[in-house]
Amino acid sequence: MRFTDRTYIITGASSGIGHAAAGLLAAEGARLVLTARRADRLDRLAAELQARHGPDRAVALPGDVRDESHARALVTLATERFGGLDGAFNNAGTTGPAGPLTALDAADWHDVIDTNLTAAALGAKHQIPALLARGGGSLVFTSSFVGHATGLPGMAAYAAAKAGLVGLTRVIAAEQGGAGIRANALLPGGTMTEMAGSDPAFHDWVSGLHALRRMATPDEIARAALFLLSEDASFVTGTALFADGGNAIFKG
Repeated sequence: MRFTDRTYIITGASSGIGHAAAGLLAAEGARLVLTARRADRLDRLAAELQARHGPDRAVALPGDVRDESHARALVTLATERFGGLDGAFNNAGTTGPAGPLTALDAADWHDVIDTNLTAAALGAKHQIPALLARGGGSLVFTSSFVGHATGLPGMAAYAAAKAGLVGLTRVIAAEQGGAGIRANALLPGGTMTEMAGSDPAFHDWVSGLHALRRMATPDEIARAALFLLSEDASFVTGTALFADGGNAIFKG
């Protein structure tokens, strides 16, 4: 029960890694403010966690993480409902349409950058003062091996955004470390989420990029996020932590 009486925001909580992290955090005593755009899924998750762990364990606030007023509202809700904020898993993201940079529409570029990178920065902007009021805390950002260790064709905007998250993480860690705030980027490998689709041939191809010769489950990546959020990682900050099944070191 590493997270008893601690409060965390999770973005992108309606599915995949965020959904898995919510279940694991709640099971270890955390109180959660959950957000995603799909209100029906988000409300269902909050209801499931309340039924399993207690009525005051999770609250849902659907919305768009690209909207700064929503970032502010999440922190306000955490403070008013649970008395403060101890950390956040800024996990929301999108891959955007695949294709070469020369064919990338400007609107698609901005959507991917805003969802993956700008939203995380806006979230942290409002989370940090709440963490300072508690004497510190932990921020975790879902980055990727794409753009940091590997350049995959057709993913220019995604790679740029995810690489940018590593830079953002390092600056926050440097700026706020003396105040007790840790910031880390989590770099998953290929993970069996909705983003990965349902094509077995594609899954086999992705699996072959990893030393473990398989894709991760959402729970496996979520456990790495919990490590970074917890006091088990009390001396870990400013890092880009690979949870990638050996993707970054594997050459086939």
